[in-house]
Amino acid sequence: MTQQDIRKVRQEERVAELCAGVVRAFSGERDLHFRGRRLHRGRVPLPWFAPHLHPSPETDDFESFRGVADGLALRIAGSDAALHRTLQPEEPVERMLFEMLEQFRAEALVPEAMAGMRRNLRHRHAQWSLAFHHSGLTETARGLLLYAVAQICRARVSGEQVVEETEDMLEATRFALAPRIGHALGGLRRDRFDQAAYAVHALAIARTVATMLHEAGGDDEAPDARQNDTDDKRSVFSLVAEMDREIVEQHVSAQSGRSRLLEEAGAAYRVFTTEHDREHEAATLVRRELLAELRERLDRRIAAQGVNLARLARELRALLAVPERDGWDGGQEEGRIDGRRLAQLVASPAERRLFRIEREEPLADCVVSFLIDCSGSMKEHAESVAMLVDVLARALEQAGVASEVLGFTTGAWNGGRAQRDWLRAGRPAHPGRLNERCHLVFKAAGTPWRRARAPMAALLRPELFREGIDGEAVDWACTRLRARSEERKLLLVISDGSPMDSATHLANDPHYLDHHLREVLARQEQQRDIAIAGIGVGLDLSPYYSHSHVLDLATSTGNAIFREVIGLMAGRHRH
Repeated sequence: MTQQDIRKVRQEERVAELCAGVVRAFSGERDLHFRGRRLHRGRVPLPWFAPHLHPSPETDDFESFRGVADGLALRIAGSDAALHRTLQPEEPVERMLFEMLEQFRAEALVPEAMAGMRRNLRHRHAQWSLAFHHSGLTETARGLLLYAVAQICRARVSGEQVVEETEDMLEATRFALAPRIGHALGGLRRDRFDQAAYAVHALAIARTVATMLHEAGGDDEAPDARQNDTDDKRSVFSLVAEMDREIVEQHVSAQSGRSRLLEEAGAAYRVFTTEHDREHEAATLVRRELLAELRERLDRRIAAQGVNLARLARELRALLAVPERDGWDGGQEEGRIDGRRLAQLVASPAERRLFRIEREEPLADCVVSFLIDCSGSMKEHAESVAMLVDVLARALEQAGVASEVLGFTTGAWNGGRAQRDWLRAGRPAHPGRLNERCHLVFKAAGTPWRRARAPMAALLRPELFREGIDGEAVDWACTRLRARSEERKLLLVISDGSPMDSATHLANDPHYLDHHLREVLARQEQQRDIAIAGIGVGLDLSPYYSHSHVLDLATSTGNAIFREVIGLMAGRHRH
């Protein structure tokens, strides 16, 4: 990932955080956040609502994102989700249109005093409308019909004009629609404050327009659309139905990251064999002489980084330590009366130091675990990652916080002995994970940094980096953390991509491990005893981790990169 790509991802993070703040503030719901460009309530993604609520960072301006945030806030605050679910139709196209019309109703409820919100909504709708038109989709009968319905219905509900640039183009379609939806259209604005009454008109329009869409496709369509009616339908669905990916999948393809095998098996993740799985102390896999050379190389890199370790330790202590009572300080001029000094008051009536105050010392009852992806693609980042975790482990120790550094990889490429066992067994279908799992311990939580100093350098040995089975590694790291007595537990997963094991992918499906990682994270986060976050090495990990941040390890110097990690621990980054 280039510097420009990283800056783009970070800008997306900032915009998402600002938009989420707007939605939370207006709706009063604290658990709303963007994840993978989709609004979530906790771990649950909210419906897509309407196509204009999904701007592109590449083509849309900041005002569009503000308009989207305002639209989402109005929908959450002004629409009864339970009532809406009972009213929405089953037929996919009708359901898409019904969702869109309900979104228009919610946006029409913008308070009169909020002129800025109204302006943002109008700007976003205009941007989406022009993008739809300029994409060429209004050149087909179906595309023009959908566009006309969106323009006419929103104009009627909101009391605003249709987009001026395309107003003339709509006249013929508006004329054709009038006798079929005119009565229902008139009721939209009249009943906009009554969701149930409004839904009667919205359902009538959705049914009528869905029928017209299925009937459309005459001589005025583009040649490619006439040649392949299915492709034309697909193009319309893909643009308009982003509000509901589950519907789109019925017409296009499965959403990235979903494993049909796991869904059909009730999320029952399988492992073909555990016979060859291993857990190693990383230092045992590297010759002592080589380990010493690697440690010297790592020390040079740390020295070049120019880190203020004492300052870093203070910041970590301030973040992770909690004040604890540690006795009393007597001889004070204010506080609580110290009964032991009352005799002094008799002897010296002017004595003022008769009080005591409670002494508090910061205590860091916390453990931090770093789980490092040791797959092949991470090899080029090994030195930077080793520098990062080594310095943080040392600073955490000075702050009184326990830490451990773990890694995960596989024992072989392309399945190794596990795959050979599978072949000898006759290649049974859907074997599940099909490689030798290898978990590495670079520094245990109970090991001081000085004793782990040499083993940490094993991160620089390229032969350790093979393939990655992330879900099982997260489970393993969480199990180790739960065996610790500290009250507060943090797991930071450092990775540059999705789970990858070629043998498992070929024998199951491409998203088998990806789906399992999501399931593991959802299960672990539900327990709420371990805070889990993803550190993306040049990659946005928010599709997996509800708390994540992108790091640029190549150019960061000084304390800046460590402050970014501290910010992630404090929850100041994407969530």
